[in-house]
Amino acid sequence: MSRQKNQRARRAVKKLNEIRHRQEKKIDILCNDMVGAHRDFIDRLKVANFSIRFYESIVGKNDLQILMSASAGFIRDNIAEVRVAAFLLDDDGFQLHMADDNRPIEVDQPRLENCFSLRLVEAICKANSVCSLDEMLQMGLNAEITDLTRISAASMPLGSFGKGVGFILIYRDADSKLGAQELGCLGAITQGLYRAIESVRQSTQASEI
Repeated sequence: MSRQKNQRARRAVKKLNEIRHRQEKKIDILCNDMVGAHRDFIDRLKVANFSIRFYESIVGKNDLQILMSASAGFIRDNIAEVRVAAFLLDDDGFQLHMADDNRPIEVDQPRLENCFSLRLVEAICKANSVCSLDEMLQMGLNAEITDLTRISAASMPLGSFGKGVGFILIYRDADSKLGAQELGCLGAITQGLYRAIESVRQSTQASEI
């Protein structure tokens, strides 16, 4: 009888241990989900804060040159160690807008923003997503001009449904690769900047009539 009781006790203990292990796994999954959700929430707050501060920085900028300089300057000041160039299509081809920068990255001259042909600018403008350096090379970026192995770069089209007015180019040393969080922040402001550019251009055209 004592042996049977011991066997039943062992089976009961084993079953309780199995239940406890299952509960621990469920708790671990729940905790991981909560941590992940919290991290995602913080990331979304960072993107929202970046967007709000960007739009505050361009409020009242009714001149295209001032608008683009302010936009490029904000990006440079809020994403570490990047060079920023804005390419805008116009009747003569395209304009290049740069942020004033006293902190050039260590890349061979001429700088990357000087490697873009009109054909390449138009191709990037028509893209509906971020273009990586490899994608820009496939589109026709002149790889012989500078040492692209030392650069991490991306371009963000300014437009909607293939109707692009230009794009933002950012790049820095490959040792500090551009991250998803940084590209996400840029992606969050491109539509707003596109609308601001269109508004300034329409206002300028109306004043010239």
